[in-house]
Amino acid sequence: MPFTSKIDRQSDYSVFPSSCPIVIDNGSCYFRIGWAGEDDPRIIFRNIVQRPRHKITGETVTIVGDHDPSLMKYFDCTRSGPRSAFDVNVVYQFETMEYILDFGFDRLGANQSQIDHPVLITECPSNPVQSRSKMAELLFESYGVPSVAFGVDAAFSYKFNQQLGVCDKDGLAVCSGFTTSHVIPFVNGEPVYEACCRTNVGGYHVTDYLKQLLSLKYPHHMSRLTWEKVEDLKMEHCYIAPDYAAEAQLFQKGTKEAKEKTRIWQLPWMPAPVEEPPSEEEIARKAALKEKQGQRLREMAEAKRISRINELENEVKGLEFLLQQLKHVEESDIPSFLSETGYVSKQEIESAFAKVTQSLRKAKGEQVETEEKTEPSTAEKYSLINIPDNMLTPEQLKEKKRQLFLKTTSEGRQRAKQKRFEEELERERQNKQDEEKRLENPELYREQLRAKYQEISEKIEQRKRLKTNGGNTNGNHNASGGVGRGERLNAAQKERMRLLTTAAFDRGKGEDTFGIRDEDWQLYKLMSKDNDDEDEGPDEDETELARISSRLKEIDPTFVPKLESGSSTAEAPRFRPLTKEDFQIVLGVERFRCPEILFHPNVIGVDQAGLEEMAGVSIRRLPSKAEGLGERITNSILMTGGSCLFPGMTERLEAGIRMIRPCGTPIKVVRSLDPVLDAWRGAATYAAAVQFQQQLFTKMDYYEKGEDWLRGYHMRYTL
Repeated sequence: MPFTSKIDRQSDYSVFPSSCPIVIDNGSCYFRIGWAGEDDPRIIFRNIVQRPRHKITGETVTIVGDHDPSLMKYFDCTRSGPRSAFDVNVVYQFETMEYILDFGFDRLGANQSQIDHPVLITECPSNPVQSRSKMAELLFESYGVPSVAFGVDAAFSYKFNQQLGVCDKDGLAVCSGFTTSHVIPFVNGEPVYEACCRTNVGGYHVTDYLKQLLSLKYPHHMSRLTWEKVEDLKMEHCYIAPDYAAEAQLFQKGTKEAKEKTRIWQLPWMPAPVEEPPSEEEIARKAALKEKQGQRLREMAEAKRISRINELENEVKGLEFLLQQLKHVEESDIPSFLSETGYVSKQEIESAFAKVTQSLRKAKGEQVETEEKTEPSTAEKYSLINIPDNMLTPEQLKEKKRQLFLKTTSEGRQRAKQKRFEEELERERQNKQDEEKRLENPELYREQLRAKYQEISEKIEQRKRLKTNGGNTNGNHNASGGVGRGERLNAAQKERMRLLTTAAFDRGKGEDTFGIRDEDWQLYKLMSKDNDDEDEGPDEDETELARISSRLKEIDPTFVPKLESGSSTAEAPRFRPLTKEDFQIVLGVERFRCPEILFHPNVIGVDQAGLEEMAGVSIRRLPSKAEGLGERITNSILMTGGSCLFPGMTERLEAGIRMIRPCGTPIKVVRSLDPVLDAWRGAATYAAAVQFQQQLFTKMDYYEKGEDWLRGYHMRYTL
């Protein structure tokens, strides 16, 4: 970046006499301060102020100018961002300006309470008198400055280059700064402010536009696209295209020349580590570790099995002891005896004993018989089902309900098991038939499967369309695909509408007695049911479709199944490892697209003139009395300001001005020797002249004439 900050505190302040002026170039981007007659400013820093809080102590600190990123981690900057004293290029926040002047005078080595040197400070063209008077008040009242002079930075830069022979006394100064761009005509070495022109577009807008484009292009690298880094990229890689449309078309075609003009910023990237195959020692170590873990798991399983066997043996002994006691209990005392044990009947105890015995045999690894001889019959197992309720006690009634539930559940499981067995047999039979058909004629079998797959899939799609939009009951078709209200109802919805209509007509004939009878509430059950017989079909059809699809995948490699509408069967994205190209910021068309806003501000929505159009407006505003003034003006056009450092700026501005001037007009566009520091150097040279004392506005004038006298204050640049 060509702009370098210098904030080292100077120690020779007392060496300079009080008559030596202090020169300040108060730009909207950088603040430069130094002594008159010197070649370079002593102090340079960013013209911003930040007031963050310390994360530990909570104390608010004031940071002026550039900051060290390594130190900012100790401060909370979320509530206080960088603030500028400028609105566009006019100072309006004088509290912030006071912080900046304090820091500038302190770095210069001065005592801030009393500055006993004259001050020459720059301002923008046609600066409002309110801003100029507040600046004079700040310098006179806060710092005790004896006298002040105000001058335009672009005028100082033009006069400095005029002294060096770069430009003539009649010419045009094109100053493209940080937030604004100005065009100032010079006649006989003096600026003509009545003919100057201004546009609120500058280097700030170029950087901001480049940051927006790169953030949209690389959203996953937004944290690295800081303002400072984007500004570095702008100053290092951006350029002005001689012909914007032709340059954009060049990049659109992707020619070799466009690739040569493309720049790449490589972000820090670490390649993924390459996994090396494990060595034999590593494989042996892992195998030993796996064996050790397996042995530990086996020991844990064996200990758990022994514990389980002990629990089952204790439970078996307890049930045997309970059965032996039941032998000595009379029949009438059995219910009272069992009420203390938690069992209801002797059959339940025997069943539990059989189950525990079988579990114990399984735990010991013994052969378990499929049918136990002691298994009670159905009549014995569910002995209370056939007994009338009036012959049973309350406890027996509960047991009867439980036996009835167990019997129903057991029979249901048996039926489901039998059904699954039959379906499996039917599936095996069908697969056997299909295999025989395939072996007889593979081509015919494949074609039949494809035809059947197509038929079933069309049937399912048709049924879904009917269920969604209804059938075409009245024969009316709409060319646009729209249907009427009746056609949008399926069969179940039509049935619900019929029930509602019937109930409304029945109750509308007389008094509304709906709800008195229990049968009336059955209406809601009928409405909630989906009585569409067609809904049972798709389940079987979809099952058959899935079977045929899997079969076709096995025998036909070229088969591609249809994707159901609305189904999320798309493949999940495959994640690839990040490469070096994923961490590259490619600057292609952005290199010339962003600086183009200096010539066409409407690209970013600013409805103002560009640089070449501003030059034409300023020339037309000049008085036409002087003969040949326009030709002399265009023969000495000086570009200054930080935004004129883009390569190709001179050629583009000369071509643009040539298009708006008469044919044969001499046009010469030159760039100042140092567009960034020439304004301060010109002001320092001007302040070192003897006649400079006549241009000062003293503190006595301020107290006698007041701030309004500054309204008519104009500095003469030709001494």
